Amino acid sequence: MSRPIAILGGTGPAGMGLALRWARAGQSIIIGSRNAERAQEAAAKIRQRVDQNADISGATNAAACAATDLMALTVPFEGQAGLLKELKPSFRPGSILIDATVPLASAVGGRASRTLGVWQGSAAQQTAELVPKGVKVVAAFQNCSADSMNGDDPVECDVIVCSDDPDATQLVCELAAKIPGLRAIDGGKLENARIVEQLTALLIGLNIRHKGHGGIRITGLPSSAYRSAG
Repeated sequence: MSRPIAILGGTGPAGMGLALRWARAGQSIIIGSRNAERAQEAAAKIRQRVDQNADISGATNAAACAATDLMALTVPFEGQAGLLKELKPSFRPGSILIDATVPLASAVGGRASRTLGVWQGSAAQQTAELVPKGVKVVAAFQNCSADSMNGDDPVECDVIVCSDDPDATQLVCELAAKIPGLRAIDGGKLENARIVEQLTALLIGLNIRHKGHGGIRITGLPSSAYRSAG
């Protein structure tokens, strides 16, 4: 059985997209939500699209967090800090937390095509301050269109993975590469997440303007820089 991935706040479009794609790749998935019943309903929907025997379950965020040492955080920025503070007792020592949060201005009633200033530098760095010591935070998946992730076609996008832990970066690159169409690139230290997060606001503006679901592609690097399923 594959290492379970708990998707915290996983009933929204971003979380459901990751759950669908990883479930198709054979990963064991636990969808987390404030409401266990809602999480179980979301798991059933994913199972219908993948395989009724797929290892997908639903639980409260706290139970999902406590059940594994590999998690993805997919809540809107306005709910990030509150959820992490609530989950602090549930983290296992040495856990890896993939943070896909973007501090969009829509969190305070502004435009989704703009980002907020975060005191720590980025949403991912804020996460690193809020989780228990020893939890490894990896910023990734901010630039993937939720519409594309929830679809059936390959996702034409590069995932820039930022972390201060090389082993955690490697693991998340491997997970990203399990999704058809995605390529993973080591983006360096966690502090670089602030740049990646800002790209999301740009992409939202472009997608609104051109009525699309665009992502990003990084070109010109040696083939060794990219990790993909191909």
